[in-house]
Amino acid sequence: MRIWKVGTLALILAIASACSNSSNTEENATPDEASANAGAPVDSAPTADKAKPAEAAKPAAPKSVTIPAGTTLNVVLSSALDSGKNKAGDSFTGNLSEPVAIDGKTVLDKGAKVEGTVVAAEGSGRVSGKATMSLALTSVTIHGKPVSISTKANAAEAEGTKGRDAAVIGGGAGVGAAIGAIAGGKKGAAIGAAVGGGAGTGTVLATKGKEVKYDAESRLDFTLDKDVKVTL
Repeated sequence: MRIWKVGTLALILAIASACSNSSNTEENATPDEASANAGAPVDSAPTADKAKPAEAAKPAAPKSVTIPAGTTLNVVLSSALDSGKNKAGDSFTGNLSEPVAIDGKTVLDKGAKVEGTVVAAEGSGRVSGKATMSLALTSVTIHGKPVSISTKANAAEAEGTKGRDAAVIGGGAGVGAAIGAIAGGKKGAAIGAAVGGGAGTGTVLATKGKEVKYDAESRLDFTLDKDVKVTL
């Protein structure tokens, strides 16, 4: 009977000790451990409303613009040109003195470099013919690159000297006639006139007419005869 009581008491003490240890473990647990022990569910799935990283902005696609035929290009020459010195095929350069805009958007900047060629050049002759020179543009620089263009020829003709030539011839004849009259009457006058006229003509033959000349920084206008497509 006494053995049974001792066994029962030992069992009760063992149970009490186990309960006490369990209580101490729960009291000493950290908040995270307590939460884990409580079995709180953890949401590891990403939420639908999380912000997505911003996509990199794409560069704007290049825009093409057409400069129509008939557009005027105002040019300032960089070099001098002379019909008596230049010949067909010679090149020249210049710059736009005014910008070119299409629908309010500048497509050719003021100061843009242009290149051109002498289409034809004819120096002044002696007595017959006048000096002429024709020019045309072949390219314009856009964003540092030359773009081929085609323009109508800018043609010029030198001023004539016909009135001056007539005065020189007439003046020579008058002087010759006066000398002939003094020398021998009417017959001498006729001979003198012929001699004087010949002398006047010789003066004209020895004198060239005016040339077509453009100094550096001269302003000329050129007209496109074909559309030009440029990329902005």
